[in-house]
Amino acid sequence: MLPFTRILCPTDFSEPSYAALKDAAELAGHFSAELLVIHVLPPVPVPYPYPEPPVYSSFDVALYQQEMTLFSQNTLKEVVAQKVSPPVRPLTTVVTGDAAQEIIRLAEHEQVDLIVIATHGQSGWRHFVFGSVAEKVVRLAPCPVLTIRAPREEKK
Repeated sequence: MLPFTRILCPTDFSEPSYAALKDAAELAGHFSAELLVIHVLPPVPVPYPYPEPPVYSSFDVALYQQEMTLFSQNTLKEVVAQKVSPPVRPLTTVVTGDAAQEIIRLAEHEQVDLIVIATHGQSGWRHFVFGSVAEKVVRLAPCPVLTIRAPREEKK
């Protein structure tokens, strides 16, 4: 397990995920490990059998997905450039699918030694409805998972 040679860090472009990315970059620097940074796009729900849209539809799902992927790739490169300092040179990837499943799939495929993931502290109905990506990753990951707790908001 130690030393880590490949570290995976997912980001959803939120502040808590940036905190996890910072910690993952520090670990990667300390262990001279590769840092893989992933962003998972949710699939676009379609109200008709894809790829055959109804005659009256003007929404191009494939084009929309392509534009979202390109936008996410550019955003991910910008985030990494701002948040990760040399000598760490992260590899970035954007995929589409269920976030937890794609993180686990990439961890298995790339044989990562550690996943560093943010928790967002959802509770109540939000947790019930949306679940927790971090929770699913912790349960199903093929390697150790370091969870980085979201900073608590100060109550006013």
